[in-house]
Amino acid sequence: MALVAFTVREWTGPIAMIVVELACALAARVTRRLAVLALATIPIVASILLVNTFLFPGATDRLFSLGPFTATGTGLAAALQATLRVVAFALSVGLFSLTTRTDELLADLERRGLGRRVTFVLGSAIATIPRMAERAGEITESQRARGLDTEGSILRRLRGVLPLAGPMIAGALTEVEERTMALEARAFSAQVARPVLRAFPDSGSERIGRWLAFLGSIALGAASISGLLRLP
Repeated sequence: MALVAFTVREWTGPIAMIVVELACALAARVTRRLAVLALATIPIVASILLVNTFLFPGATDRLFSLGPFTATGTGLAAALQATLRVVAFALSVGLFSLTTRTDELLADLERRGLGRRVTFVLGSAIATIPRMAERAGEITESQRARGLDTEGSILRRLRGVLPLAGPMIAGALTEVEERTMALEARAFSAQVARPVLRAFPDSGSERIGRWLAFLGSIALGAASISGLLRLP
C-alpha cells in the first residue's frame, strides 16, 4: 500500500490506497484505533501544508498573502498530494500493527529463514514505542509522587522534561543490557538451527495473493514512474 501511494503519480495512488486501507480497517473492526494512530501524523502534515503552500519554488498562481508569505495554488496542490501520501503510509503501518501480532510475525519470519539477529532487531524496534510510552507513564507517576510539577503551564511542563528524560534513557539502556544478558544465557549466539514450534496456516491461495499484490505494486509503480501509466 505504501509503495503504491508513493510511486503512483498525482492523486490516484494515495487516494486509492486510503480507500483500500479504510475498507480493510472496517473489515477488521479497528477503524477507531486506526483513527487514533492517524492523529500522530498531525505535526508532519501541518508542516507539509505550510511549507509547500507558502514556500513552493517557482509557483506564480497566487491565492492570498499572509504577511510576507504568499500562498499559491501549485503549492497547495503539492501539499495536499504529499499529505495524502503521508497519511496513506501511516495508515498502512497502523493497519499492519493493529491486525498482526508481533510474536506471531516474528515466529513466522524466523520459520521462513530470516536470521535470528534480524528477527530480534525487528521485534525490539516494534516493541520500543509501546514500551517507551509505558515507561514514560510510570516515570511521570513516580516523579509526581516525589513532588515534581508536570502539569499547568507550558513552561512548567518543559521544566519537567529533563527529570523525565534522564530516567527514561537510563531505564532503556538498562533494559537492553538485561535483555542481552538473558539472551546470551539462553545461547542466543550459538550457531545451531533452532526448531520452530509454531506453524501458522498459509494456504496456496494466500501465497498467490501476496505475490500478486507485491509484484502488482512494483509493476504499477514502475509504469507510473516511466510514464506508461496515465492516470488523472
